Amino acid sequence: MASSQFDQVIIDIKDYVFNYRIDSPKAWKNARTALLDAIGCAIETVFKSDDCKRMFGPIVHGSITPNGFRLPGTAYTLDPLKGSFDMGTAIRYLDHNDAIAGADWGHPSDNLGAILAVSDWLCRSSKEEVLVHNGPPLTMKTILEALVKAYEIQGCMLLRNAFNAYGLDHVILVKLASTAVVSWLLGLTEIQTMAAISQVWMDGQALRVYRQRGNTIPRKGWAAGDACMKATQLALLTRAGQPGSPTPLTMPRWGFYASSFGNNRFDLPKKYSSWVIENIIFKVMPVEGHGVPSVEAAMIHSRTLKARQLSAMNDIKKIIIRTNAATDTIINKTGQLANAADRDHCLQYLIALTFLKGDIPEAEDFLDNSIWSSSSDLDNLRAKIEIFVDDRLTKDYMDLDVKSVATGMTIMLSDGTHLSEVLIEFPVGHGKNPRTQDVVQQKFQKNMKLMFSPEEIDEIVSIIEDKENEDKPISEFLDLLVRESSLNSRL
Repeated sequence: MASSQFDQVIIDIKDYVFNYRIDSPKAWKNARTALLDAIGCAIETVFKSDDCKRMFGPIVHGSITPNGFRLPGTAYTLDPLKGSFDMGTAIRYLDHNDAIAGADWGHPSDNLGAILAVSDWLCRSSKEEVLVHNGPPLTMKTILEALVKAYEIQGCMLLRNAFNAYGLDHVILVKLASTAVVSWLLGLTEIQTMAAISQVWMDGQALRVYRQRGNTIPRKGWAAGDACMKATQLALLTRAGQPGSPTPLTMPRWGFYASSFGNNRFDLPKKYSSWVIENIIFKVMPVEGHGVPSVEAAMIHSRTLKARQLSAMNDIKKIIIRTNAATDTIINKTGQLANAADRDHCLQYLIALTFLKGDIPEAEDFLDNSIWSSSSDLDNLRAKIEIFVDDRLTKDYMDLDVKSVATGMTIMLSDGTHLSEVLIEFPVGHGKNPRTQDVVQQKFQKNMKLMFSPEEIDEIVSIIEDKENEDKPISEFLDLLVRESSLNSRL
């Protein structure tokens, strides 16, 4: 089948993956930071989340895949499908990994689940001559290149295309980006890569229902892992000889546009380059990303209340939140919250928690056994929060030259006075905030210290950040993250 027979969207993605040369110093720098950050998020999950410990490991308990993927922080050796699921889930589960915003919202480091699992498996298997690898060298530089390109595909697709408007979850773009770069990593031809990408659009897509009020469940934490696993499966099926379909997007009546996208075509305002990794938002607290500016504003107001010897519970009459439309749509939740997945995606919970705790949220603050999850004081403070959408903040949120994630917070006090609005446009983690790089490094160190010594952390950092290590095989890097005495079995 000729390349010209495929939908243009598929051709463009293939051309980008195979032909684009990354020459931006900022892109390479941010890619290294993003890889470190994602590894730290995975280690945090492995250490803290009992839910994930029950999901991790081989499907058949006790089995070991020869030359398989080594899941960081554990002793597991996994096949590439389960490895993709476990790694993608570990990075994503505590809602602490990076993000990009647009008409939809996504977390590009989700793709590292598939990238790392497949690369490690290929690297070990080719070294042992179990298979012949015809793709790019399985080195640290290749991983960084795959990272940049997966970020770009996912991020550019969501800038102007609201999959959530059609009830679809944004992890459809994790599946898309991972399938494209994993096909390249596997050594598939350009025609095969387009065939694999076409399978993504024909595949059943996850509904967003598990993120929405009334149905929010922990699946939102493993949805990305599921997308990584399916991407790996589609690429491997293509490698085994399965053909694709040329027009899965544009076919009348039956194609994706007609059946799942309201007969609309994708709006792609930017050519694929390295824009997304250069503008990535790093998350410095384990909360839904749109809530970060509100947490920062609450911290500032908390210090003012303390200086005036006032308390949040007794002296706040009303908290007024001025924000963008995306924040309102995604995390404006009232009423009962069912579980941790519900709480970390509730703006009112994040704000009330920050005021009462006097500190930024941690993952354990959302658990069912947390003192906050059953706190009547927190519920009472939540009820005092009013949220409204501001057109200018929404416009700046969507403007590719601004890309703010802005929220303003005004406090009305019981004595009739008020604390003036604190407006946070570029919270820590945003590329335009000068503190971002330092705080992200601190976050990485904090997460890694849960399981690794300072000397081990230094070596891990060196492998990623030193250019002289770009040719080091990915498996040698992942060997540094194995913990034989850690997670060896499900709880």
